[in-house]
Amino acid sequence: MPKLSDVISVLEELYPPRWAESWDAVGLVCGDTDAQVTRVLLAVDPVQTVVDEAVEWGADLVVTHHPLYLRGTTSVATTHFKGRVVHSLIRAGIALHVAHTNADHADPGVSDALAEAVGLRVLGPLIPDPTDPAGRRGTGRIGVLEPPLTLSAFAAQVAAGLPATAAGVRVAGDVDRLISRVAVCGGSGDSFFGEVRAAGVDAYVTADLRHHPASEAVEAAPVALVDAAHWATEWPWLRLAERGLLAAAQQQGWQLETRVSERVTDPWTAHAPMHRPDPDGPPAA
Repeated sequence: MPKLSDVISVLEELYPPRWAESWDAVGLVCGDTDAQVTRVLLAVDPVQTVVDEAVEWGADLVVTHHPLYLRGTTSVATTHFKGRVVHSLIRAGIALHVAHTNADHADPGVSDALAEAVGLRVLGPLIPDPTDPAGRRGTGRIGVLEPPLTLSAFAAQVAAGLPATAAGVRVAGDVDRLISRVAVCGGSGDSFFGEVRAAGVDAYVTADLRHHPASEAVEAAPVALVDAAHWATEWPWLRLAERGLLAAAQQQGWQLETRVSERVTDPWTAHAPMHRPDPDGPPAA
């Protein structure tokens, strides 16, 4: 059985910390590097329900995409929910490791997994990493949809390919327009509209689109927007990371069991559809 340090070495080979943004907080959060690891749980968020699942399953290591502490802290007291997470992990002897923007920039990484989930063939990164001579790493991905679909049908394919959330999938654009070339970015992606327009795509799949950037984007260019839940766009990466970890375990002859958490940790828990009045009828009173 591998030690935690062995498993961390594999994770950091797949997702080197040097690929993370300077503001990010990746790597080992807690855990004894000499402890043995037999079970690894992968999840998007290091929240209490995920830790509870890890404890119930008997995990030795939790790997999450989102950091627990993105900014510095002076306390891990249980008076705060993050402190309770740390105490729960340590009491159960469970380590926590984070692969965030280093997993976003990897090849393959978070956006590759998103592209695969929504039925795209990846051509390359949306924003290439200038330090990668092969030009494969970077932020987001550009892919092709074969055969092309209407925006309505493609949005339905995105919704079917991602884990279900209360908010579902929002769409901006002509639902009858044919979609062939698509940009994707797992997680929040409305800061990349300039690159999306420059890529000449028909549609952009991402999350957390805000009113003003989205409004300006659809006015500036005929690019359809497909907006899914942040958690849902990053969840497919867990399967990708699991495959990488299991491949390394098989190569090393390790006995390692993995599980991808299916607990929905998207913060939105319900959706109330709004009645859309007849556009040709009288205005509402």
